Amino acid sequence: MNDSLYIAATGMQAQQKNLDTIANNLANLTTPGFKTGRVNFQDMVYRMGQPAGAEALSLAPSNAAHGTGVSVLSMSQQFSMGEMKKTDGMLDVAISGAGFFEVSLPDGTRAYSRGGALQVNADGFLSSPEGNMLKPGIHIGSDVKSVSIMADGKVMVRANGQNGVSEVGSIDMSTFADPTGLTPLGQNLYKPSAKSGEAIFARPGENGVGTLAQGFTEMSNVNMINEMVNLMTAQRAYEMSVKVIQASDEMLAMSNNLRK
Repeated sequence: MNDSLYIAATGMQAQQKNLDTIANNLANLTTPGFKTGRVNFQDMVYRMGQPAGAEALSLAPSNAAHGTGVSVLSMSQQFSMGEMKKTDGMLDVAISGAGFFEVSLPDGTRAYSRGGALQVNADGFLSSPEGNMLKPGIHIGSDVKSVSIMADGKVMVRANGQNGVSEVGSIDMSTFADPTGLTPLGQNLYKPSAKSGEAIFARPGENGVGTLAQGFTEMSNVNMINEMVNLMTAQRAYEMSVKVIQASDEMLAMSNNLRK
């Protein structure tokens, strides 16, 4: 009888994680570049039953095993494309297709992002909104009249007082064998994991990598209707686990009263 309490408790714990993830998705409905998170479940270890007596043993099914509940297998991100919103911002860049920007974090490590609301940092380098410099480093400078970012990643600038444009670098892209295995860091940043594999570098538009669209930003890929349905399903599953605990508690109380 006690097993039912533990099994229902694992269901409540797993659904609580599911509810937290759905709530985070809904909270980031309008966050540019945000990718939907998903909780993946698995059943826990099964144990063989121990029937009492020879008669019970002979009547027991050959597969007399029972599970011990549910657990969270993993958290994954869904990297389907979000809507591309036109902004006409000179440094707004959306990735049309697969791929990530590579940025350098303050501690020197590398991270990957699809957030394309770029800016020029204090040192004149193209960077993310948080100030993380894009790799490879592209120096724009402060005395610039216009910046053009081509679909293939080439960056052209026109300085004040000049009629012509000059190429100052090219934005490279990164892909992964399994992007759903990337570990989220927050601020639309991800780092590789054993599941995702290491970054594979390519030029925009080559080897299945997407192209760049200047003047656009990629919006969140959260589908509000789907998330609301998932929310109701998770709430019902949580409530059913609570009812199992309540029923088990009542049966235990009845058993205790019979012993008295």
